[in-house]
Amino acid sequence: MTGPRHTAALLRRAARTHPDRQAYVHGEKDATYAWLDRAADGFAATLIGLGVAKGDVVCLLLPSSIKFAACYLGALRAGAITSALNLRLGAAEQASVFRRTRPKVTVVGDGARVPDGVDPGRVVPVTDLGPMLKAAALAEDRLPAIGPDDPACVVWTSGTTGEPKGAVYDHARMAAISANIGQLTEPGDRRLVVLPFAHVGYMTRMWDELASGTTIVLAGEPWSAAETLRIIRDERITMGTGVPTQWELVLAHPDLAITDFSALRVCGIGGAAVSPDLVRRMRETLGCPVLTRYTSTEAGVTTSTTVGDPDEIVANTVGRPAPEVELRIVSPDVRGVELPRSRTGEIVCRSPAMMRGYWRDPELTATVIDADGWLHTGDLGWVGDDGNLRIVGRLREMYSRGGYNVYPAEVEAVLADHPAVTQAAVVGLADPVLGEIGGAFVVAADPATPPTLEELRAWCRERIADYKAPDRLSVMEVLPVTAMHKVDKQALQGMGAD
Repeated sequence: MTGPRHTAALLRRAARTHPDRQAYVHGEKDATYAWLDRAADGFAATLIGLGVAKGDVVCLLLPSSIKFAACYLGALRAGAITSALNLRLGAAEQASVFRRTRPKVTVVGDGARVPDGVDPGRVVPVTDLGPMLKAAALAEDRLPAIGPDDPACVVWTSGTTGEPKGAVYDHARMAAISANIGQLTEPGDRRLVVLPFAHVGYMTRMWDELASGTTIVLAGEPWSAAETLRIIRDERITMGTGVPTQWELVLAHPDLAITDFSALRVCGIGGAAVSPDLVRRMRETLGCPVLTRYTSTEAGVTTSTTVGDPDEIVANTVGRPAPEVELRIVSPDVRGVELPRSRTGEIVCRSPAMMRGYWRDPELTATVIDADGWLHTGDLGWVGDDGNLRIVGRLREMYSRGGYNVYPAEVEAVLADHPAVTQAAVVGLADPVLGEIGGAFVVAADPATPPTLEELRAWCRERIADYKAPDRLSVMEVLPVTAMHKVDKQALQGMGAD
């Protein structure tokens, strides 16, 4: 690895290269790269003074904020491993993480609390952070020697299938992610961030942010279309992100007419089924390319569509593998057997950007990373003759209706393209005759005139096999989401459908 060998050294270089450039903007607050470097120094000195040594865990129980970024970078400079917890995780899920990581220091934000019955180490309230971030920097020879292969962070899954799992990333893997992000990043971008910082989309992208001199602009919580449009307008955003529902709300907001989108270079979309119509309207209104990407907490980076792809490719595929990513479709029944093109199977990938493994759990790691280094994603998909990957669902989400396999993502994509639907989710529901049937949960474009089950079944039958059309329908104001803002399929299965 040439240049800086670890993320904290990269921050030092960024601060020297463009000290006065904004690194973060959050509402009325901002922070330059020079400030961020000094704050990281101060927090690193504080942590070392509290007895934190290289390889110790520092837990951040903080909302997304400039202080979160300063603490993360300060922990990296001290040689610590940052374990950031999404504040939407339940107390039992958070307690599970604390018990497994045993942090030396935990920073707690306003409104957050350490779960009962765990040892958080030294607790630092966010109100005490100010002096720590301003502490005098330690001499370089008092800072630990950090290498590319030293762990930098643990990114936790949302816990919907049991205890949260912690994906470990080191500095070299974050550098590999940066090298494979592709067209979603360019030097000097002003990037709108809508995901929580305790997410793979932020935690593992720190290297790319620093290497590119990116300005991160936080969307704020709770998210709103009006605030998103204000940020795009006032902060001259060049790279926008969001899920389909958010972009639908943005395009329907009255402030659209007074928003200048001329600074936008590209927008990313994902996290749910996308309709070609939404992609077309985004391109026409925002005046920039739209890209769909696919990855996971464990994979780091996997595939992406590219600038110039037609609307149907952006909406119905997740693009081609990144340059250093190997991708295969294998049999979900016989591990290791590769399937021919256009056959549906489990997506496996291998790259220098994927996680090292799960936090101190080699047995669990071995269930997803095989002996040859292939990560078994648990996602089902197929690759067409055009080389683009199509996602059809999760192994555990597939259901069998009267002996026919149905992949929810395929049905969701068709439903999301219906003009009366803005968001759709499909789950398998128990049925005494067919074994399982499809239950569709949709958000109506116009709540006053919601679509009917008969309408949606007819729409589906014109586009996919008739057995894939949903058997039940629930129209909802919003779909429930997990701590990581993904549709909560377990909650929907518990609701059934009308």
